[in-house]
Amino acid sequence: MKIIALNGSPRKNWNTHIMLKSALEGAESAGAQTELINLYDIDYKGCTSCFACQNSDGKSKGRCAYNDGLKTVLEKIDACDGIILGSPVYFGDITAMTRALLERLLFQHLSYDRNHSMTKSNKKVGFIYTMNGPESYFDDLYKKYQEMLGMFFDYAGTAVAAETLQANDYAKYNMTFFDEAGRKARKKEVFPKDCQSAFELGKRLAQR
Repeated sequence: MKIIALNGSPRKNWNTHIMLKSALEGAESAGAQTELINLYDIDYKGCTSCFACQNSDGKSKGRCAYNDGLKTVLEKIDACDGIILGSPVYFGDITAMTRALLERLLFQHLSYDRNHSMTKSNKKVGFIYTMNGPESYFDDLYKKYQEMLGMFFDYAGTAVAAETLQANDYAKYNMTFFDEAGRKARKKEVFPKDCQSAFELGKRLAQR
């Protein structure tokens, strides 16, 4: 089994990236092969609405035809058994790179026929969110993407890290609204539990 994690954060070795690595460790503990892809390392854009993937007589029917850096990633996703998406929450939603990926990934499997059908896969998917706000603020966000992804994949679950540490030294930035000491304590005491939740999510994805 192959599980791919997709880091939709521009930051490496920080909250989202760390949780995704924990999820992959969970998948590996269940015997899966894993790979982590940093979306911000790739040059791509969202759906261009060319409709090549919807052309019933076209050679790209059901497959994104746009040839950019995401092409190889979409091919890897198509060939794997499960994917773990990870994104920080910016302005109440996932990052632009994560959303652009979803446009390209999902639209190719959607059909605008009378039945409004879509290609449903047995591939498992999970979502990891990190945010500096309280978890309860974003219940609708989790539900939205669970329902969206659940139309196309077997949704395996969500892991969340809330009220996260944003920087090692808050004094360098305009961040007096936040309690730096409290955030650092939470990073030490709560974040490991969040990572354990991500570990368990990855493990579930790797179990047939």
